[in-house]
Amino acid sequence: MHKAIILATALFSAQLIAMDFQENQIDNGKVNANGKPVTLLGNGVKVGQQAPDFKVVDGSFVPVTLTDFKDKAVLISVVPSLDTGICSLQTKHFNEKVAGEFSDVVMLTISADLPFAQKRFCQAEGIDKIQTLSDSVWHDFGKNYGLYIKDMGLLSRAVFVLNKEHKIVYKQLVENLATEPNYEQTLEALKAL
Repeated sequence: MHKAIILATALFSAQLIAMDFQENQIDNGKVNANGKPVTLLGNGVKVGQQAPDFKVVDGSFVPVTLTDFKDKAVLISVVPSLDTGICSLQTKHFNEKVAGEFSDVVMLTISADLPFAQKRFCQAEGIDKIQTLSDSVWHDFGKNYGLYIKDMGLLSRAVFVLNKEHKIVYKQLVENLATEPNYEQTLEALKAL
């Protein structure tokens, strides 16, 4: 019964949020799920612009913002849900193969998963070099980056690289939600920092 109430509340909240968000005019029509286009809500971002601040929570529901990483380059790996195969692979890849090579870059994974689900995933999968953050409370990241998927309550798969001034120097919006990002392009962007 308790799980049913939480699920109903989450679905109702997702619909209320969708009513408050405008359609992403920059990226709409660029992402699909199961061969069907999804509608992205929020303010789309472009390479070259200042990265918008955001407010998410860590595994203890402590608020975290982009400004917490002042004067540090940041990689933001965005996934719909850590409990799915491709999202798990993407997160493990950045944790195991990228974070160690770029120790001066803050590595974040952001999803709409609840913080305790993220914490459980990290413990089970040995995720210890990147920080997982949840956009489930305010949906601020999804809105500010134009990645909130209408009618799903999830974030679209994407990767961003921000320089030390938090200007967006690389953006990869993954066209198909069921595929991994292009890791080689991300590595090239990190090497160019």
